[in-house]
Amino acid sequence: MDIADLWPIVGLSLQVALCAVLLSVLVAVPLGTWLGLSTWRQSTWVRAIVYTGMALPPVVVGLAIYLLLSANGPLGPLGWLFTPKAMILAQTILGIPFVTGITMTAVAAVPEDLQFQVRALGASPIQARFAVLREARGGLFLAVATALGRSMSEVGAVWMVGGNIEGHTRVLTTAVVLETGKGNFAFALVLGGVLLIAAWVLNLAVLRWQDRAIS
Repeated sequence: MDIADLWPIVGLSLQVALCAVLLSVLVAVPLGTWLGLSTWRQSTWVRAIVYTGMALPPVVVGLAIYLLLSANGPLGPLGWLFTPKAMILAQTILGIPFVTGITMTAVAAVPEDLQFQVRALGASPIQARFAVLREARGGLFLAVATALGRSMSEVGAVWMVGGNIEGHTRVLTTAVVLETGKGNFAFALVLGGVLLIAAWVLNLAVLRWQDRAIS
């Protein structure tokens, strides 16, 4: 691998990470909001599942998705195994518990009186929930940043379901492992530096977005 091969790897890394974060947010923010506002007694069990999901070993998730997408698996006809779609699926599953848990905690910290106040002013239940989310937006941005960090740094699951195929499913994390195994430590350090810079730029963008939303 030489420096000319770097940019496709960076591009795929960003594509997979951003798609996974977007899907995680679309699924987990509504779930986290519901859990944060829920008075359902059994929701404690669901919260425990969410927190347990934060400790999911990536290789276990990778194995489960591999079995689902393999030729003999129930989702084998999709043909996703060893494609970026499988990598996005793995990172989405790993990111959902983090976004859900952080959103849930942020929403639960919003004073209960807020919903009653906005409802008294004529807001619908959906509008009241959006008002709560607006108050909890600091936590929501933290959830996005956490999901980004998890997605950008993931290696085990994406290697298992993506295969680290050159020019097709190789991302920065798997490339670092590959080059280290080959003894190309200098290039592995370059890849690691690019990964850190990419993560910093993405998180800087999230922080800028957060500052504008809060101001």
